[in-house]
Amino acid sequence: MKRAADFNIALEDVSITHMTFGREFTKAVEDKQIAQQEAERARFVVEKAEQERQANVIRAEGESEAADVIGKAVAKSGNGLIQIRRIETQRDVANLLSHNPNVTYLPGGGSGDDNSGGKGGNFLLGLRS
Repeated sequence: MKRAADFNIALEDVSITHMTFGREFTKAVEDKQIAQQEAERARFVVEKAEQERQANVIRAEGESEAADVIGKAVAKSGNGLIQIRRIETQRDVANLLSHNPNVTYLPGGGSGDDNSGGKGGNFLLGLRS
């Protein structure tokens, strides 16, 4: 506006309807945007790795505490907890196998519940059709 006043032209409002930038400037702006996006992506990858590391540390600490608690419980009350876990696992395996049509259970004639060498045993046969 000031420059137009030097030529005795009074401008009240100017509207630029079409403006283009040079190729180099446009490429520089695009390159800057690409660099910013890559930096943001790298920052995200670093943050994600840090969160995963923290989660692994917390998980390991929890497992360590659980092992300590179980160890103290076993030391205090004997191997009762281990026997309970063994029975639960055997129950789960038996339940899983009982739903499998390719497995048949054949009960034995003796007491197969202890490992003292009873006369009979229980057998699981895998039958293929």
